[in-house]
Amino acid sequence: MKSNLSSQDAIALEEKYGAHNYHPLPVVLTKGQGVYVWDPEGNRYFDFLSAYSAVNQGHCHPRIIGALTEQASQLTLTSRAFYSAKLGECEKFISEFFDYQKVLMMNSGAEAVETAIKLARRWGYVKKGIPDQTANIIVANDNFHGRTTGIISFSSDPDSTRNFGPYMPGYTSIPYNDLQVLEKAISDPAVCAFLVEPIQGEAGIKIPDEGFLTKAYQLCQQHNVLFIADEIQTGIARTGKLLACHYENVRPDILILGKALSGGVLPVSAILADDEIMLTIKPGEHGSTFGGNPLACAVAIEALSVIRDESLAENAKEMGERFRGGLTDMKSRYPQVISVVRGRGLLNAVEVLPQEDGRTAWDLCIALKENGLLAKPTHGHIIRFAPPLIITEEQMNESLQIIERTLETYTISAC
Repeated sequence: MKSNLSSQDAIALEEKYGAHNYHPLPVVLTKGQGVYVWDPEGNRYFDFLSAYSAVNQGHCHPRIIGALTEQASQLTLTSRAFYSAKLGECEKFISEFFDYQKVLMMNSGAEAVETAIKLARRWGYVKKGIPDQTANIIVANDNFHGRTTGIISFSSDPDSTRNFGPYMPGYTSIPYNDLQVLEKAISDPAVCAFLVEPIQGEAGIKIPDEGFLTKAYQLCQQHNVLFIADEIQTGIARTGKLLACHYENVRPDILILGKALSGGVLPVSAILADDEIMLTIKPGEHGSTFGGNPLACAVAIEALSVIRDESLAENAKEMGERFRGGLTDMKSRYPQVISVVRGRGLLNAVEVLPQEDGRTAWDLCIALKENGLLAKPTHGHIIRFAPPLIITEEQMNESLQIIERTLETYTISAC
């Protein structure tokens, strides 16, 4: 369980030799199993971030690791210069799993978003007849779709955009969850797509009003615009259904997946669409050396099979209700710390009030870490809680006890 390096040494190495583009919680992880992770000193923690929902199936799930090692001993990469016996099998599996005619596999979530943007523009020119170089995509304020130079062009987060311009044109940003503004913007005949997160994750688990997704999808149909759902974080059972869009029976024209598509084992992402959209891209017009590699295909099949076979969407719904119930009780007892509880399934958040002594959500996360539970703040005052979907009732109860104990100590420290 123990590493040759101490936590202090590992942190020092990253600080010296790594780019400083992250500000991690001061904990070093050397092992993961199920809902738990361990540091070099052997301390065990509940993982309530799940690598931003990439580890829905739990750390080092034996079936996924088995598929990885079996395929790794046979063939890992061919590139798309040749056919792979595994790719077609995986494409069929994913397409049928999510009920689409075609899938295009890539690597990272950001790469999948970029692919969806390219596909939507191509469809807009070829199918909708938008004049060349004028296609427009509607996005939502406070979105998070990645950090490539193309994607940050429509970000409203100054940390993502400051001193990284010039930015790519072709986007209209509107308030999230605002149908009136969407209806006005979508009437522009140059609009080819509406790109949206069914729940805004990085923004702090913002859930739109009931009916928003349905009505937004209807507006897209009415104006011959593609509805693109970024389900990289919300998809694959995280919110209590296979896709967050399923809460409103919406079937996106283009579906973007990533993260848990590999169970956290290696980068795998994908976009799904039907033939009329997907086949507008021809050979040589898009690709990736590692996209759809045999290793990724074997892992993706098994990762999705685990979601299905272990009924993880159902468990996420049940455990999420238990978790929010516990947090809501704590909010009533510690209103000086927690102001808001929200979420769906096992994608949840609390808003933390600043303390008179200057402590913030970061300090509460440090206190949680000291008591054996790992979570991370976003936007300074929000803490996301997203444990692996395999979490049991006993483990959930223990986790709630840790949070309760931490809040009790946290409030006493403020006195």
